[in-house]
Amino acid sequence: MTKRVKISLMLLLVLGVVITGCSGDTGSQENANGEEVITLRISHVLQENHPSHLSMVEVLKPEIEENSDGRIKVEIYPNAQLGSDRQAIESVSLGSLEMTMPGGAVLAGFYEEYMIFDLPFLYMNREEAYAAWDGELGDKLNEGLASQNMMILGYGENGLRHITNNVRPIYTPEDLSGLKIRVMENPIHLKTFESLGANPTPIAFGELFTALQQKTVDAQENPLAIINSSKFFEVQDYLSLTGHVFGNAPYLINMDFYNGLDNELQEVVRTAVKNTETRQREMLTNQEAEDMQALKDAGMQVNELTPEQKQVFIDSVKPSYDLYIQKFGEELLLLVDGYKN
Repeated sequence: MTKRVKISLMLLLVLGVVITGCSGDTGSQENANGEEVITLRISHVLQENHPSHLSMVEVLKPEIEENSDGRIKVEIYPNAQLGSDRQAIESVSLGSLEMTMPGGAVLAGFYEEYMIFDLPFLYMNREEAYAAWDGELGDKLNEGLASQNMMILGYGENGLRHITNNVRPIYTPEDLSGLKIRVMENPIHLKTFESLGANPTPIAFGELFTALQQKTVDAQENPLAIINSSKFFEVQDYLSLTGHVFGNAPYLINMDFYNGLDNELQEVVRTAVKNTETRQREMLTNQEAEDMQALKDAGMQVNELTPEQKQVFIDSVKPSYDLYIQKFGEELLLLVDGYKN
């Protein structure tokens, strides 16, 4: 056997071990009552210190495992260990992964109407956002996901998205002129920053830090918790509090997996997700001031917008609404209080 063949065989063996370790196939495990143990894996791209992960560790995992009497084992994979948001959504749709908590903008690539949540300046406040997610609008969008073999059990909060960059503070759309800004692969995000005069460039979140470090792009936009936990302050100088999108992160589960649970276990999972949603929103809201101070302490120059300056941004992003209405009409938009007002 040649050395090259031996190396190839060794690589195949290692790959097989890795795939098996992440597959959730742990054999015929049984709990203390002799019942089969079901593995529920949930993947996300955020760091371990982000509220989305912490709330899963503190609430989701212990509640499901305890309240199912050990019939469900929860495994949480942060830091894109099982792939990007897009890859995780594909896996949930196909049934090779049970759950994921992606950025909502990425889910719009699988169900276009979901882009409504990415329209800039859609809500007047956090309460209006929650009302839209938890009410009739959220229910209608969830119904549309059935064709993708997925369903949403709740909506976590990603927070207000703000712009960071390495060139200058952003006070007006003109300040964005010519800036290469990383955006998610979402038509509404692309249209929004095109309307503001920037040069939007879709890049996967897992590649963003390196892209900023190597100056592939000048800027990015994300909520404070992600900017801080991802240490973007190491590669960005300016933080402008534009608050242009209030993002969500759905708790997305494979429909076949969920429907395959008995009624009691479905209720256990549903309740645990709702409790996790409540805790996640609470943690993220409470952490905003700490994240802001941490970014200032790390040396970022922070600037806020006056109401008049923000209104200029609001007036400039009308093409994003025109794009959505042209494709889907106003029916869903009229379910959002901020839009009606």
